[in-house]
Amino acid sequence: MSTNGDTGDTDDIGDTDDTGGDGSPTRPRLLVDAMCGKLATYLRMCGYDAAYALDRGVEADDRLLSLAADEDRTLITRDRELAARAADRKDGAVLLIERDVLDQLREVTGAGLPVELAAEPTRCGACNGRVERIGAGGTGVDPDDRPEYVPDDVGASPPEDAASDNVQADADSRPAWRCRDCGRWFWKGGHWESVADRLDEM
Repeated sequence: MSTNGDTGDTDDIGDTDDTGGDGSPTRPRLLVDAMCGKLATYLRMCGYDAAYALDRGVEADDRLLSLAADEDRTLITRDRELAARAADRKDGAVLLIERDVLDQLREVTGAGLPVELAAEPTRCGACNGRVERIGAGGTGVDPDDRPEYVPDDVGASPPEDAASDNVQADADSRPAWRCRDCGRWFWKGGHWESVADRLDEM
């Protein structure tokens, strides 16, 4: 999922109705601890409501456990003791051993949480906010409100006078999504394709 016109990286993707990339039923809400920040981005791109501890300013174990309980989130952590403490709670925990994000994703899959890119983004890879579609089939945006980093063919709405001028609507226009919380724009660019390729390797 792209966030700028050059690299398209989001490595810089609460509501409870998130669905999987295949339209599957509601997925569990997650809380990712401070040691797994990159994993949080991948999980968001896979359609999970994945809160990240450092985004919330939470590092202490007791506060992490309280946050997970208060928001009905499954804790994902590399801390064995913390995972054991969370295991007795309703939403439990997933203990990770690996450090590499792809290996962590394999562990997440092994814990029964499907990992695949969402057909359409639902979560901001940067802040976990909900995203809304921009352009054709979504919210119209004044051209003056488009960030400079967004390519011209992303999230473009057909011109109002397209029919009268016999101007064909841009069929090649790529859809875009905008975070309702932080305002960042996303689109399926090089980074999205790279993540898709990496997930295919799993």
